[in-house]
Amino acid sequence: QVQLRESGGGSVQAGGSLRLSCVYSDRTFDFDWYAIGWFRQAPGKDREFVAALSWSGANTYYSDSAKGRFAVSRDNAKNTVFLEMNRLKSDDTAVYYCAAPKNKVYSTSQSEYSFWGQGTQVIVSS
Repeated sequence: QVQLRESGGGSVQAGGSLRLSCVYSDRTFDFDWYAIGWFRQAPGKDREFVAALSWSGANTYYSDSAKGRFAVSRDNAKNTVFLEMNRLKSDDTAVYYCAAPKNKVYSTSQSEYSFWGQGTQVIVSS
């Protein structure tokens, strides 16, 4: 069974930091060879791309809003991808999801992602 599970969300004041984790596991798909993406959905808004990294972690990609504040990394030995979020703003309040693309390759389009976690809530208060 494909499984991605996020954790690390919570409430934080503006300017603070949070570190999200995404643990992946599956007996059929070896996600060590997949890019992993992070998306978020704020109340009343569409889900949007935040960041992604290649299977090796050597290549990273960020939305304009995440660039310079967020950092994505992975530890394949622990089947875990991280999203370090710094200088958080109230606009970062959302449910954050990690996902794996159906063709293993990074994409900013959520339609390219077949495997999703349940999400973790991040609330940033000003």
